[in-house]
Amino acid sequence: MIVREREKDFVMIEQHHHGDVSGKLLHYWKESLWRGDKQESVFYAVHQHDCGWKSADKTPIWNDQQQAPYTFMDFPMPLKTLIYRYGIDEIARENLYAALLCSKHYTHFMEMENSEEAQDFVKKEEIRQRKWFNSLPDSDRNLFHFHFGLLKLFDNLSLFLCLNEPGKNEHPFYRNGIPLSPALHGFQQEKLDLHWMDENTLAVDEFPFEQAFTVSVEQKVVSKSDIAQKGLIESYMAAPIQEIYIQWIPFAE
Repeated sequence: MIVREREKDFVMIEQHHHGDVSGKLLHYWKESLWRGDKQESVFYAVHQHDCGWKSADKTPIWNDQQQAPYTFMDFPMPLKTLIYRYGIDEIARENLYAALLCSKHYTHFMEMENSEEAQDFVKKEEIRQRKWFNSLPDSDRNLFHFHFGLLKLFDNLSLFLCLNEPGKNEHPFYRNGIPLSPALHGFQQEKLDLHWMDENTLAVDEFPFEQAFTVSVEQKVVSKSDIAQKGLIESYMAAPIQEIYIQWIPFAE
């Protein structure tokens, strides 16, 4: 779950919806910036990379220590690794190359964790990454790193929308822009700078999309008073879905 705390409520966005927004953004990527083939597999990976959270996010868990819902960042590690592995397994049933990208995506995060569960996850995923890569025809390391760079970029672009209030860039992850992988050729800078023009319009430097477009983010706003009275799960289930529309345009100084 992605959670933004306000004075009287929590804004909550399901992880799989964030992943789907990532994929919708990718559909506008400039054709001239693509490399190689496997586009269908890359689209599948970006859309589905957080599918393991589908069931978990339907019944969010309360973090007693923080007095807030657990987020994807502070979720208990033993459960998080189970969710990650389950999601990779689900993707592998449909598209092995997409599963390889998502496995690499998660081990990239887990490498920075010191827990036993995280290190065990990394070891086991690296074993099957090697197995999967060697089993795929025409495997190309450089092309794989390009596709992995796309997954990281579009994960970050969607998270930028979900972690920030519309019209603001306050989350520490993205105050200095969105990092670009060196494997993503065609850019003059090492990051994408995003500029809110208003609450519903986001302008992008070095605009990497074919055209201006609009995407929507689904969220629930759950009041703290409801949680205190009815508990988190009941309050979350009863909250209506809100849809926020954001237009993406080229930035012009």
